Amino acid sequence: QIPVGTEIEGMNILGLVLFALVLGVALKKLGQEGEDLIRFFNSFNEATMVLVTWIMWYVPIGIMFLVGSKIVEMEDIVLLVTSLGKYIFASILGHVIHGGIILPLIYFAATRQNPYQHPDALCFISPCSLSSSATLPSMIKCVEENNKVDKRIS
Repeated sequence: QIPVGTEIEGMNILGLVLFALVLGVALKKLGQEGEDLIRFFNSFNEATMVLVTWIMWYVPIGIMFLVGSKIVEMEDIVLLVTSLGKYIFASILGHVIHGGIILPLIYFAATRQNPYQHPDALCFISPCSLSSSATLPSMIKCVEENNKVDKRIS
């Protein structure tokens, strides 16, 4: 069965994004009267970033217990360790190739600058650039502090 326009359930993300854009433009157009609501949303954003940072610190503990419970249930530990070792090796190798070769090549192609000259300015090579939306506060902090990007842009 193929769903038709009105039969699809879920959020209207495009409408939500459009509303947010129009609201932002309207608040800026209000000038001083809209500044209070803009400050509220900025404070709300900062509070959300603090909550996400807290979650980032406690999630590994929960994951450790979830993985630990599955390890206890395993019958062949040697098979588990060898499979896990191969996976970890492949993952680390993939990250080294992607973060140490591919991304610097893209950076060089875009900027014609040596990406290894200032590695502290490159957030995509640093440990704060994990591929999760939960690491967004770390990435924003890295971009603002290391690359001196304006807060409104980051």
